[in-house]
Amino acid sequence: MSKQFDVIVIGGGPGGYIAAIRAAQLGQNVACVDEWKNSQGGPALGGTCTNVGCIPSKALLQSSEHYEQASHHFADHGITVKGLSIDVAKMVARKDTVVKQNNDGIQYLFKKNKVSFFHGRGSFVKASADGYEIKVAGATEETIVGRHIIVATGSNARALPGTPFDEELILSNDGALRINAAPKKLGLIGAGVIGLEMGSVWRRLGTDVTILEGLPTLLGVVDEQIAKEAKKAFDKQGLKIELGVNVGEIKTSKKGVTVTYTSAKGEAKTLEVDKLIVSIGRSPNTTGLNVEAVGLKLDERGAIVVDADCKTNLPGVWAVGDVVRGPMLAHKAEEEGVAVAERIAGQHGHVNFQTIPWVIYTSPEIAWVGRTEQQLKADGVAYKAGTFPFLANGRARALGDTTGMVKMLADAKTDEILGVHIVGPMASELIAECVMAMEFRASSEDIARICHAHPSLSESTKEAALAVDKRTLNF
Repeated sequence: MSKQFDVIVIGGGPGGYIAAIRAAQLGQNVACVDEWKNSQGGPALGGTCTNVGCIPSKALLQSSEHYEQASHHFADHGITVKGLSIDVAKMVARKDTVVKQNNDGIQYLFKKNKVSFFHGRGSFVKASADGYEIKVAGATEETIVGRHIIVATGSNARALPGTPFDEELILSNDGALRINAAPKKLGLIGAGVIGLEMGSVWRRLGTDVTILEGLPTLLGVVDEQIAKEAKKAFDKQGLKIELGVNVGEIKTSKKGVTVTYTSAKGEAKTLEVDKLIVSIGRSPNTTGLNVEAVGLKLDERGAIVVDADCKTNLPGVWAVGDVVRGPMLAHKAEEEGVAVAERIAGQHGHVNFQTIPWVIYTSPEIAWVGRTEQQLKADGVAYKAGTFPFLANGRARALGDTTGMVKMLADAKTDEILGVHIVGPMASELIAECVMAMEFRASSEDIARICHAHPSLSESTKEAALAVDKRTLNF
């Protein structure tokens, strides 16, 4: 007889494992099915984020940042470094260790919260009197039954038409994180989060990096003023970014990869590189779920159709994260996972899409929450704007990193904060205060009146809030 569960989660990434843990905390009998394998064939919980996304990329970014500091900035502090070198293989091995620590941590959390884990690919078999039958195809095949099913199968990297990933020369984010020696020349197609972060890693290690972007502007979803500031910094660092290009034929050979493209000015160009990373977006991962067996509805992109509460067209079947609408962000998936677990338990789960923060972990970091200035203009919203440069912040000067600014946008009448945009040191941490302020519908005056520690980078947030009312104190 098949094992029975109150909740079965298909997928062990940020949305899935968090949903499983929260459901177990609320007294449900929970199973999680995930097929990801480590190099030894064992389970590797955490999904794309932990295995080939957020976690490993941050590990490499941190290592490369240390190398850049030692190469170019330690001298400013009176520190002389002789015979500096980089062991890329060891850097990658450290990244792998960080990934494994996270994998193991999730397994521990499952044991702690009494979540039953099944290692294999989960797919629908049929609806039954007790819910839904789910097949687990792993080392052995078995069937389990769940009263509620939460699909959290994530997304896959999207390849260029006619140019599949071989993960040796044409790389997705997976292959990009397994490069074991610094290429002389590296090409990237797509100047989004992955393109800029991976480009930054290898540029710091001495690689000649060129990023080709089809859009005419860099980071179109980012506030225009902030994006321009970031572009200036990237240009200064030597990160080559060509905008408005039209990529043509891509050829591979023993020497590497050749990309022909047309520039924004209409010039025919050729880029020859050792490796090419393609980062043009991601597609919902519904392959192999056998949705036809139960009639689970997908949209034209292959994403699972859900309502505002993450309910699908089938009773008792839910979906969260990259496999549904909305931003493909790990923390968005986590919030949806918690909310669905609470809704199943009869509570009122909550996700506010207006206060989900975004971060790009380049140097300078870029982070934002809420609407951009161009969005407010397009929507006809009357607003006030305040900016404060890190150049005028004492802690930033002491750190030796004064690039960028904090920008705050507030309603012209009510002063409610509508958006905050940051480019500069530790933007990923500074944005948290702004998210909380917006969640509580704070005004810029509220932030301006709150005492911030001195000297701290967070004072720049306070000063940007003061700037909304044109009364900065330090600029």
